[in-house]
Formats: sequence, C-alpha cells, structure tokens
Amino acid sequence: MRILIDECIDERFRNALTGHDSQTARYAGLAGLKNGDLLKAAEAAKFDVFLTVDQGIEYQQNLTGRKIAIIIFRTKSNRLHDLLQLVPACLARIESIRAGQIVSIEATGL
Repeated sequence: MRILIDECIDERFRNALTGHDSQTARYAGLAGLKNGDLLKAAEAAKFDVFLTVDQGIEYQQNLTGRKIAIIIFRTKSNRLHDLLQLVPACLARIESIRAGQIVSIEATGL
C-alpha cells in the first residue's frame, strides 16, 4: 500500500509502517494543502491511505467515489510516543481498508 502521512503526524512515524511505501505530505511535495486539495493530490499521486490525527476530517470530507481511504488516529497527543502504540492496529486496518472508507483507531485509556 502507498500511505500518505499528514503534516500533523511526526515524520518518524513512517519508519514504523514496515512493508508499505509511506511518505509524509512534506516529502511527497503536498505540504500546505488543505484537506480537500490534499486528498485530490494524494489520489493523483496514487496513494491508497491517508493517515491523520485531524478529528474533523470525517465531517468535512465526503469520500464517496474517492480512490483513497482515511485512518484517523485518536490519541491524547500527536507526539511520536503516543502514536507508536497505534502501529499494530494501524497495520491491521491498512490490510482491510477499502477506498472511500474512513476508520478511526483509538488509543486505550482515553
């Protein structure tokens, strides 16, 4: 899978996504784009999944007909330490997620 990591997620998180082609928005040349434009550009660049901590994206974006899926991380912060605990669940979701889906992964103890 090709995975795009939102700017609000620590760039080092990509190292935990072994077995996948993961890039940060900055590295992919998509930094600074807002959600709708970012998703369009990500689809054009053939990304399959977009990872974010933006809790509002599921209410702001309609993914009907989209070629990309979104995984939203729900943690107490976007610090690498907090995000790394979600890696096993993230990798499992990446295997089953389909284009146009939005799923959330929540840290335990929130």
